[in-house]
Amino acid sequence: MEDQALIELYWNRNEDAIAQTHQKYGAWCRGIAFRILEIQEEAEECVNDTYLQAWNNIPPQRPAVFRAWLGKIARNLALTRYRKLHAEKRGGGQTALALEELQECVSGSQSIETEEERKEIAAVINRFLASLPVSQRNVFLRRYWHVTPIAEIAKTYGMTEGQVTSMLHRSRKKLRKMLEQEGVAV
Repeated sequence: MEDQALIELYWNRNEDAIAQTHQKYGAWCRGIAFRILEIQEEAEECVNDTYLQAWNNIPPQRPAVFRAWLGKIARNLALTRYRKLHAEKRGGGQTALALEELQECVSGSQSIETEEERKEIAAVINRFLASLPVSQRNVFLRRYWHVTPIAEIAKTYGMTEGQVTSMLHRSRKKLRKMLEQEGVAV
């Protein structure tokens, strides 16, 4: 089923929308959630919550790229659940490692006060991603958006783990510099 037809099912409040979404994107959303949470049951719960949020948000929203919109919901729900599960302890999983790596760019110590500031930071990050060569952008997104382990990224792109680590380090330095130049570094 095409995404626009799927969105129409949601828009018309047809309960088949959830079944069709699960059939088309269930495994993809579960993969996103599992990489973050590393617990199958928690990932499944996130996927179910993703469908509920999609149901509650369409209408009024009409996502332009349904797959990305749905993945963002799954990712954000998984990160929220991860923070709750690991509130008192530092986990040794990929999510903790990826978040630690990004702290050199964005520490999170300052709160973002307005939607305008969030949009400004998002615009800088989008420009940063657009400035990267495709392979470097893909590696960066796989690590920090999909929370993919470095070993898996290396295997996927035919690189050594050291090459991936170096590439990510250079990318983070470039991101930090761009954020500082734009006056949005924290």
